[in-house]
Amino acid sequence: MGTSSSSMVSLFSIILLLSLSWAASDSVHGAFLQCLSTHSQSSHPISAVLYTPDNSSYSSVLESYIRNLRFNTSTTPKPRLIITATHESHIQAAIICSKKHGLQMKIRSGGHDYEGVSYVSDVPFFILDMFNLRSISVDIEDESAWVQAGATLGEIYYRIAEKSKTHGFPAGVCPTVGAGGHFSGGGYGNMMRKYGLSVDNIVDAELVDVNGRLLNRNSMGEDLFWAIRGGGGASYGVIVSYKIKLVQVPATVTVFRVARTLEQNSTNIVYQWQQVADKVDDDLFIRLTMDVVNSSRSGEKTVRATFLSLFLGSSERLLSIMNTSLPELGLQSSDCTEMSWVESVLFWTNFATGTPVEALLDRNPQVLTHLKRKSDYMKEPIPKAGLEGIWKKMIELQTPALTFNPYGGKMAEISPSATPFPHRAGNLCKIQYATNWDEEGSEAAERYINLTRQLYSYMTSFVSKSPREAFLNYRDLDLGINHNGKNSYLEGRVYGIKYFKKNFNRLVRIKTKVDPGNFFRNEQSIPTLPY
Repeated sequence: MGTSSSSMVSLFSIILLLSLSWAASDSVHGAFLQCLSTHSQSSHPISAVLYTPDNSSYSSVLESYIRNLRFNTSTTPKPRLIITATHESHIQAAIICSKKHGLQMKIRSGGHDYEGVSYVSDVPFFILDMFNLRSISVDIEDESAWVQAGATLGEIYYRIAEKSKTHGFPAGVCPTVGAGGHFSGGGYGNMMRKYGLSVDNIVDAELVDVNGRLLNRNSMGEDLFWAIRGGGGASYGVIVSYKIKLVQVPATVTVFRVARTLEQNSTNIVYQWQQVADKVDDDLFIRLTMDVVNSSRSGEKTVRATFLSLFLGSSERLLSIMNTSLPELGLQSSDCTEMSWVESVLFWTNFATGTPVEALLDRNPQVLTHLKRKSDYMKEPIPKAGLEGIWKKMIELQTPALTFNPYGGKMAEISPSATPFPHRAGNLCKIQYATNWDEEGSEAAERYINLTRQLYSYMTSFVSKSPREAFLNYRDLDLGINHNGKNSYLEGRVYGIKYFKKNFNRLVRIKTKVDPGNFFRNEQSIPTLPY
């Protein structure tokens, strides 16, 4: 069969356009590399930390900090370049050259962004990888520490415990999370009812701004310092380090993990947990996780409620509080284990009892899987009939789990405008929707993501409204995506109000002032004001 001359011309035109596009792209790439070389300091050559796709280590560097296997496939967009910065000058060169040559920059500290926003993009991009910038300097006399963005929470806890058995820091329970993203998005953990969030305990920071200047709290000013404590640092600059204020912990803390199924009265226990979890002693944090497991009745499924606790005190005092506040759980002294605060981090991360604390220095996650996360805020208890409906829906969907993190205590005392993180008084708890799966492929991903969305949809009547609030560090692109074009402000407002409520407008004003060209941008960054 012959081919018409017009279709041949059309095909030739497409090939020519693609060739020109690729050539232009290669030209930009080459110019970008040349620019980096020009701005490199001889004492800290940037060539030593550059990885292009033709480098034999490129794939291992890229994949070593991908914490969601959804974004580690052959079709996942890959960076043109990875810069594994070891010095501030590498960050400065990356910003200057990225601005000049129009290559988007993604900033990755620990790679735990649930939607891969720190290392994936639909436009040509490179990754500024911060994992080498991981120094931690603890000053026990001052009760503070300088922590670089690439340090992990496990490393921070280990270094604090190395110097003191009675100091800690209120941050996340996953030790492989990077400090940069965790702190700049709020950072919460099992001491938040006692000491608030990570951002409530940050006293200084170092950041490289859009002009390549290295700034601290004094030189950046209070507005920008406010924004990078919960507003997402990647919208404003590259966080190099934070100065954190350590908190005091007892030499001995107590933990427990107790599970109850529906057949073991879990509905009544969960109902009562809702009445007390945000009101009990500030030293006590009881996380509740609900998941679907096999029932004792053959072939049937049931819902399991797991109560996981950290108590900043002795088991004797804990049992006294629990017998008064939540006797329905039936907590026994045999359920409770006393240990040091740093050992409790291992317990919360599901390490086996007796695991050496050096395990906190391991940067490899215990579990690496495909995942989807969503978040909600609960303002009031769910009635028993509502809980029974949720259990029925969960058994129908089977895979998604729910985790309830109680608020109250210090969280209710801090003003919603003190930091960009607005979810303070009036919240009973925060909910995380968690779905994990091992099957490869986009069809499986879509199926499990849809199951998560179904449970989220079912929960609508039980959670916050106008807006339906969300937590920035539980990144969820279902809430809206910013294409960073002429509608950037309107697109950003959709998810921005959910994450930041009334603080969104101040974040936008600060963004417009410090980064008017919207250089620091991603799929859910803070937009600038429209012209």
